Amino acid sequence: MKSILIKDTTRAQRAAIVRQSLAGCGEGSCEYCSGCSMGLGSIEKMYAPYIDGEMEIAEINALHGVTRLERG
Repeated sequence: MKSILIKDTTRAQRAAIVRQSLAGCGEGSCEYCSGCSMGLGSIEKMYAPYIDGEMEIAEINALHGVTRLERG
């Protein structure tokens, strides 16, 4: 398995990783994701810091989990 860390990928590769991971989003599979209903708005925006090289996916997911737990 290839590394998905920022240091090992280009911006284009990170965008492709996110796009591939979210391939089912918007195709009737949203009920399994629940990202939009949890106040995230666009799920793509959630991962923009990863694509831009600012935060790793694990950091974004951890931050999202903490925010979700704090909300109730």
